[in-house]
Amino acid sequence: MYYLSVCSKGMVSRIALADVSGHGPSANAVAETLREKLRAHTDNWDQSLLMRELSDAFHEGQTRGRFATAAVLGFYVETSELLFTNAGHPPALWYRPSQPAWDFLQENTRFAEDVQDLPLGLIQGTTYSQTAVHLGPGDLLVLYTDGITETRNGAGQELGTKGLLELASRTPAGMPAEFGQALLAKVQEFRGAAHHRDDETLVVLKRLAS
Repeated sequence: MYYLSVCSKGMVSRIALADVSGHGPSANAVAETLREKLRAHTDNWDQSLLMRELSDAFHEGQTRGRFATAAVLGFYVETSELLFTNAGHPPALWYRPSQPAWDFLQENTRFAEDVQDLPLGLIQGTTYSQTAVHLGPGDLLVLYTDGITETRNGAGQELGTKGLLELASRTPAGMPAEFGQALLAKVQEFRGAAHHRDDETLVVLKRLAS
């Protein structure tokens, strides 16, 4: 599931991509819990309280034995800063045309920066970290579920996160819709006639110059 929100003043945008284990009513209940927590924090740029509440919800058994991984990103328009938190989810891909280069968006990125009056690093009471980077004009972000990276070809070889990064680096970094379609086509080409094993979700975001 994915969830996108924009605060009432249009200053803070947030997107979350979560991968809930299993299917059916129980998985739907987990997805609804995630949506409720995210909706309650639409106007808050700081994601630390949001992630603590999500962590508490899972540890308190509200998920009925289900679990989910999640990537949560918040963007502050005034400063062009991006906050991201990864809760066991595959790392997002990040393209910077100013380099130009593709890389993983990870806690230990050398592009991490401090933000005044905002708690960065490990979030108290969780195993999650809140990290900030500057998102430049034309930057692309690719979020995905492990159904994509765990896809296998006819020889049984798994694509993996590095394989997906390699496919992305060979895909023209244009507008999000076209890029996403082209990347998925490359994933399908890798898989060939092999069986489609799991759900696949891909979300592509681009920071426009304006």
